Amino acid sequence: MPHLTLEYTDNLTDADVRDALNNLNLSLVESGLFDEVDIKSRAIPFAIFQVGAGLEARAFVHVTLSILKGRTLEVQQALSQRLLNELNGIFVGYRAAHLQLCVEITEIAAESYAKAVINPHLR
Repeated sequence: MPHLTLEYTDNLTDADVRDALNNLNLSLVESGLFDEVDIKSRAIPFAIFQVGAGLEARAFVHVTLSILKGRTLEVQQALSQRLLNELNGIFVGYRAAHLQLCVEITEIAAESYAKAVINPHLR
């Protein structure tokens, strides 16, 4: 835990998505709330998308951070702002289209979450 999903429009052709995931993961580590090895992230590009109804170039990046239920609202807000600040830093020079950056925190019920770790170095 946690799980981070970065969804983005594929017209962000200059974006280094792998680097963005790494920076977002590092930001989560720096929060002091998660062990580095437990952070799982992935990126999903969208080839078909629509932002509003205008014809001008538009794009979005939406990060969903799923964490176990039980963190305070203040902690969730701090995580959301931390990740949004990181996204702002990643896309600070982007000028090709109107770009919206969004972060959402979701909670996973610990009672139904299952996890196993297979570590080949412990055999």
